[in-house]
Amino acid sequence: MPPHHISLPLLLTISLATISLLAIRPLQAETITEPQPSNAPLELSLLTEPKGPVITGNTVSQGNLTIPKLWWAKESAENKLLDNWIAYPASQKEAARVDLIVNQQIWSLLDYLERYDFVNRLGTAARNDNYNLRVFNYQQELLATYTCNYNNSQPLCNIKLSSQNQLGWRRSL
Repeated sequence: MPPHHISLPLLLTISLATISLLAIRPLQAETITEPQPSNAPLELSLLTEPKGPVITGNTVSQGNLTIPKLWWAKESAENKLLDNWIAYPASQKEAARVDLIVNQQIWSLLDYLERYDFVNRLGTAARNDNYNLRVFNYQQELLATYTCNYNNSQPLCNIKLSSQNQLGWRRSL
């Protein structure tokens, strides 16, 4: 037999195996649920009257390690954009989270990539301590989220930024 007759069955076997693997892969991906941000309201009153184990940018100790380690962000390059933050420890109902409050004037001057970069950098810092992150303005409008599913050995994380026209969410990451 010529060589092309021998390779045809082999080629068909490889093709069918590849197609069957590709057909299985989307089914596996569908079982992974996208992490959802908390829908708890922003509690601005905690900035002036912190209660319980809640930590704010005003109550953090720079001398000792504080979780999450976001105090440096308020003192560094984010000083004009990041106005304050409230960190809530994990509870039986919700994962630990940090609510950032940003200066709306500065936020509105940023383009999509600059906003994404800000959320990604601070979300990564919060993720290192197993915290999710939400970004608000003082009008309590949700501007962005960085949410992870910490139940996996490698956290599955998702960034959402509100669109410029407030009609929906743009997804990334």
